[in-house]
Amino acid sequence: MTLDDNWFTEPCDEAGSAFSLRIRRRLHQEQSPYQRIEVYDTTHFGNLMVIDGFIMLSSRDNFLYHEMMSHPALYSHEAPRRVAIIGGGDCGTLREVLRHPEVEQVTQIDIDERVTRVSERFFPELCESNDDPRARLLFIDGIRWMQQAPAASLDLVIVDSTDPIGPGEVLFSEAFYRACHDALAEGGILVQQSESPLLHGDILQRMYRDMGAAGFDHRRSLFFPQPVYPSGWWSATLARKGRPIDGFREQDAAERPFQTRYYNPEIHRAAFAAPSFFATLVGGTAADTGD
Repeated sequence: MTLDDNWFTEPCDEAGSAFSLRIRRRLHQEQSPYQRIEVYDTTHFGNLMVIDGFIMLSSRDNFLYHEMMSHPALYSHEAPRRVAIIGGGDCGTLREVLRHPEVEQVTQIDIDERVTRVSERFFPELCESNDDPRARLLFIDGIRWMQQAPAASLDLVIVDSTDPIGPGEVLFSEAFYRACHDALAEGGILVQQSESPLLHGDILQRMYRDMGAAGFDHRRSLFFPQPVYPSGWWSATLARKGRPIDGFREQDAAERPFQTRYYNPEIHRAAFAAPSFFATLVGGTAADTGD
């Protein structure tokens, strides 16, 4: 991360590239017990949250990520009532999940409470559902919580995590996926952000392999734009317990009782259309290929 002439720049060393946003000023900076949290006022992307020098979200484009991390998985499940979110401290994914009236309980587990408190101050629109009676916010170790979750107690697990480096690396491991598999009921779905398919093929390969080794025979990725992340092209990978990821509640999605800015049934179908190189990228392990 560099600050120069009123620009915030995040380099992506593995791609020999960088992304910059013009800033007016820094709004907030603190060192939590876990990480450095900063918020900037940008000229064109609204507020920008940065953690340990890496862009987490902006006011302008976070809806892409939060909608695609939640609605495709929720509508791919026949009756998602019990949901866990690992990470997600900015609470944008929580807000999207709670827009579904069929959801009865959402437990969000993020180890760093300061991310949520900073979001409440600088991204209040993302936190508008934090007081929903169906929501439970825990600020503890999400990995340990998942390991201790009762068997078959969840319908959906959303891993809204940072990149697989440092403390976040274990969230991309076979052991963690096995804990998720045990906690999910039959037909339950795990969805995890899976980086850029253009730049981070090694991460996707490892995810498919480790999810399969953990008992998820059916894995499938979806793709969406994300301008503030490296390459501007992002993905999320779904893994299902015991049955294929081969359809969704299309009528319910079309008649959803809330507004979205990006997600709709057509986007749902299109997002799962994988580029030609993807089957080779994941080693031919993409078990589910049709809608």
